[in-house]
Amino acid sequence: MLDKISALPLKAAAITEKNEGARVSAAQLSDQFGAFLNDAIANLNNQQATVDKLSDQFVKGELSDVHQLLIASEKSSLGLELTVQVRNKVIEAYQEIMRMQV
Repeated sequence: MLDKISALPLKAAAITEKNEGARVSAAQLSDQFGAFLNDAIANLNNQQATVDKLSDQFVKGELSDVHQLLIASEKSSLGLELTVQVRNKVIEAYQEIMRMQV
């Protein structure tokens, strides 16, 4: 999972580097950024699904290693906290742009 977390900024950097030489329209950049966010949220959803599956296995007594459940749960929790903080920063930036006088 640590590899996946560290790879997310590399994906965003790759999008920027790929488009650095060529002129890219705002719509294309917006679509790429939207796809990046959708992938990140899908990854968060997959983490939560994994935690739910492990939790069900634990309740049924099928999971012998509780540490797997705790680690997956903590990863999911941290991912959700990161998502909320990113959302808050985006909203704050949007509000700051809206307050600018033209």
